[in-house]
Amino acid sequence: MSEVYFLRCRECGKRFPNAPRSFCEECFAPLEVSYDYEQLRNTVKREALSRRAFNMWRYSELLPLPTGFTPSLAIGGTPLLRSRNLAAKWGVKNLYIKNDAVCFPSLSFKDRVVATALAASKRFGFKTVGCSSTGNLANSVAAQCAQQGIDACVFIPADLEPAKILNTAVYGARIIRINGNYDHVNRLCTQVADRFQWGLVNVNLRPYYAEGSKTHGYEIAEQLGWELPDNVVVPMAGGSLIGKIAKAFCELAHLGWVEPKQVKFFGAQATGCSPIADGIKRNLSRYEPQRPNTIARSLAIGSPADGPFAIRLIRESGGWAEDISDPEIIDSIKLLAENEGIFAETAGGVTAGVTAKLIQQGRIKSDETTVVCITGNGLKTTDAIAADFPATASIEPKLEAFETLLREQFNETVTV
Repeated sequence: MSEVYFLRCRECGKRFPNAPRSFCEECFAPLEVSYDYEQLRNTVKREALSRRAFNMWRYSELLPLPTGFTPSLAIGGTPLLRSRNLAAKWGVKNLYIKNDAVCFPSLSFKDRVVATALAASKRFGFKTVGCSSTGNLANSVAAQCAQQGIDACVFIPADLEPAKILNTAVYGARIIRINGNYDHVNRLCTQVADRFQWGLVNVNLRPYYAEGSKTHGYEIAEQLGWELPDNVVVPMAGGSLIGKIAKAFCELAHLGWVEPKQVKFFGAQATGCSPIADGIKRNLSRYEPQRPNTIARSLAIGSPADGPFAIRLIRESGGWAEDISDPEIIDSIKLLAENEGIFAETAGGVTAGVTAKLIQQGRIKSDETTVVCITGNGLKTTDAIAADFPATASIEPKLEAFETLLREQFNETVTV
């Protein structure tokens, strides 16, 4: 498939051959993968997908995969759940939850982007693969590298959630903890990629890495019966996912697989790290960097690489961006779990809480079709809510003790 995709500058449009590079040598803007859509329109048909397994590889022709690529893991294919309880609580009719908290193998949408990055790393001959990460990406790199026999070395902020560090260490990856926030870690990784000639998935492999996020969008459209929603609410860290979902929708319309439609994109951030949302609210052309201070560490990127493009997309789509506080994040995690049976990490609490806020503001209408993107599993951030669920008292294995507990703790009347 290498002849149908190439690299193109997102600003000046200059075309580059496929290589491990992430920025334009002319204007220093970021590169992204572009495709020969005319050729694709003639070679891949929507009807062919029904004969393929439901995972991200069913869209393989629309991904930057090397010739002869064979996937080793069935990544993606996550459920799109129609909400009834939260929809009723919030007063909307057509609310859907795209649940990548169950994505295989490491329980976040990052499994999608790592899969395409590792395909590129093999093409370019990298023996060691790594990343800068706020947690989920490190988990996914470690898991997939272990499965494929690739040496992995991941770089993380030293104060990352213990569960996410454990979820990386268990796969045998080398872990480099940095005294600083994600932006410090990412700057170091840029230097490491140059000095050691390693494949850093979100540095020199970033254009190929980012394309994996499109499959989240492809699945949404297919699961809605090959129709596009009215609204999508997306958590924002580096700002890439929201743009790649939009790109996926545009590609499907260009190929004639869906009817073109103006989809409004809404970005969700934590108040303690909300440079993109702040830029939207203040009508800035470019965000102002922030120092992260939030429990939503997976979104704690104060200088997001794709921030300017996310701001542009949100404005042009007619959407908006909002943020919520740490206490609101915790409340929203519990709300999502208690009403929909979905245990999301802190980023999912951000997205759910922002969705409620957007509905209250009237930015999302009650009769519109809205998709809420949940991107990671709550088992990774249990420390954020542990204090809200202290251990309950134990009782003797006797019926009388149980009846006393029902009366005193649960205020239930015991009848004979």
